[in-house]
Amino acid sequence: MDYLLLKHFHMTCAALSGGFFLVRGQWMLASSPLLQRRWVKTAPHIVDSLLLASAIGLVAWSHQYPGQQPWLTAKLVALAAYILLGAVALKYGRTMLIRAAAFVGAIATFGYIVAVAVTKNPLFFL
Repeated sequence: MDYLLLKHFHMTCAALSGGFFLVRGQWMLASSPLLQRRWVKTAPHIVDSLLLASAIGLVAWSHQYPGQQPWLTAKLVALAAYILLGAVALKYGRTMLIRAAAFVGAIATFGYIVAVAVTKNPLFFL
């Protein structure tokens, strides 16, 4: 597989993952029963698994590893924060206020991940 094809596949998966998270977050805020549909619970795992697999492929192909490249380390740490905030927003938040705050935090973290990926700079905002 060509590196650029893998990179574009990864970016497509990231866009799908983020877009679908936005939709699920909106459904959560509206208390929509759509969140309980089987495909809504399954599809994110498929997309996120493909996203992770393509990320591992890109790391192996480019020989740029977290710990060696500060921007990749920042993306990995931010990814962990995004996953935790997303879990609180969609599943574990006890109140709607906590869920909404975690949702906003997750969206901001996703934006940070994308910005770091584009700029290759963990401190792009300075």
